[in-house]
Amino acid sequence: MTEVLWNHLTAAELRDLAAEDAVVLLPVGATEQHGPHLPTGVDDFLAAEVCLRAARLAAPRTPVVVAPSVWSGLSEHHMAFGGTLTLSLTTLHALLRDLCRSILRAGFSRILIVNGHGGNMTALRALTTELTVELSARIASTDYFSVSRDVVRDALDTQDGLMHACEGETSMMLAAHPELVRHAYVPDAHGPAITLPAESTDPIHMAVPFGEITPSGVAGHGDAATAEKGERMLSGLARALADIVADDPWKP
Repeated sequence: MTEVLWNHLTAAELRDLAAEDAVVLLPVGATEQHGPHLPTGVDDFLAAEVCLRAARLAAPRTPVVVAPSVWSGLSEHHMAFGGTLTLSLTTLHALLRDLCRSILRAGFSRILIVNGHGGNMTALRALTTELTVELSARIASTDYFSVSRDVVRDALDTQDGLMHACEGETSMMLAAHPELVRHAYVPDAHGPAITLPAESTDPIHMAVPFGEITPSGVAGHGDAATAEKGERMLSGLARALADIVADDPWKP
């Protein structure tokens, strides 16, 4: 199997991949509470998992590298639960700028930021524009769970998209990292349905602490999760992301 992880490759191997104009996938997640049944690293782990799978699928068609993941994002709304690490918007901007600049200085010219956290969505759309201008480079962004909404919707029984510590996220964790799921708490892992802020149709936006939405820290039905649903989602989303990478999102 072709090695695609940046930190598993040597500098010489990375120089060769840069000379082949490889696409660099940069997973960006979060470290925040995910209810009583899931670890705080869910968004980081799942973004990295989909990137790894997608890179392995795309590698026979186009050179691709997966950079080490950014494990913290914008999670202020989860801070009251404890266990959460958050960045300010200016810190996230500076961190991504320095990482993208490093990738470019290593010889690469195409970077796709792959987000795994709903709270990062709006910021990353704006930051993609800023970074493209600041670095005069081909930089794009997506959310791993948005590359094929049909895959997500068709795999799940109680929701059409991801929520938080929900049927979707719990299923994917059961498929990818079952040893990290607190299985005894899954039957009680449920809460109100939500819409991710970036996808809301509300006419105004305001900051709402997550504890005011769901005291359990769960939105949706984690209790409906299965590893089989999770594998369907991970496989389908990875295929969709691989197709995007292989087709070159910067192509006219």
